[in-house]
Amino acid sequence: MALFDQISKDIVAAMKAKDKIRLEALRNIKKYFIEAKTAPGANDTLDDTTAIKILAKLSKQGHDTAALYREQSRPDLAEEEEGQAAVIDEYLPKALTAEELEAEVKAIIAETGANSPKDMGKVMGVASKKLAGRADGKAISTLVKQLLA
Repeated sequence: MALFDQISKDIVAAMKAKDKIRLEALRNIKKYFIEAKTAPGANDTLDDTTAIKILAKLSKQGHDTAALYREQSRPDLAEEEEGQAAVIDEYLPKALTAEELEAEVKAIIAETGANSPKDMGKVMGVASKKLAGRADGKAISTLVKQLLA
């Protein structure tokens, strides 16, 4: 089942369960999915790869916002934001461990034939697509720099 359809189905379940935080998070996800489907050039379709990128972005925003609320001594808002981010995280693929990430990046470097920091763009292009939603872009970038240096 496509992520878009799964989210739609889960919205109904959250309504029936009267789970306010889950429902709010799922509706927010669906809003972004619909925007992506109706964007120029999208042809009214949303593949799971694009959906995962959207989910990863929303998850990161949610966790960052929760941290910001904690810094500002607003635990009530932070808890709600963390709850919504946790719902979003359920739909993301399992994150890679540091060892798995390093193995994947080494394989991509070998695949692209990169051997110097000048080839970083080539490696990052492939790595960003291949590891979307499973690893943070900043972590990938740092590791690529380290391995190509």
